[in-house]
Amino acid sequence: MTRPDDVLGYWLDEVGEAGWYEADDARDAEITDRFGKALKEAKDGAFSLWLTYASGTLAYLILTDQFSRNIHRGAAEAFATDRVSRAAAKAAIGHGWDFKIHEPARQFFYLPLMHSENLCDQDRAVRLILTRMPDQGASNLLHAKAHREVIRLFGRFPFRNAALGRETTEAEQAWIDAGGYGATVRDLKEAA
Repeated sequence: MTRPDDVLGYWLDEVGEAGWYEADDARDAEITDRFGKALKEAKDGAFSLWLTYASGTLAYLILTDQFSRNIHRGAAEAFATDRVSRAAAKAAIGHGWDFKIHEPARQFFYLPLMHSENLCDQDRAVRLILTRMPDQGASNLLHAKAHREVIRLFGRFPFRNAALGRETTEAEQAWIDAGGYGATVRDLKEAA
């Protein structure tokens, strides 16, 4: 059975910050091999004891919010555990457990909110990163603001449309054609 230390040791120590946001087929395959069964178990309701303390919740969030995106990259299943990871993140933040985790790993408490297609969650993600990640939040803050801007514009993430079987609107397609998320990040960076 997978333990929180297995997830944390792999993600925080083996992969490390430099690899957290790289799209890498080999890493996706490795995560699938090592943690695919655990993700399925989490979908079925396992690991509730992990949610009773800070580092356990951190491992749960990495499994359900990050690894789900690696294991199911480009497919609807990538977002299948978003609801439970968002609920776990909100509960942990309410307990102040995010403060028990050092930066930069603390960001994984806020990413489920940043991945939400709800503007209130987006506003909260921006606020949390701004106020609770003073040492390493600049890049995270830029991306949180970019995610929020996309939700302000469209109420959803157009780059998920294909995976979720949603039709792309003309406005979304124009945004994609103009550079999409990357252009939004660039525009916010230039405006700062």
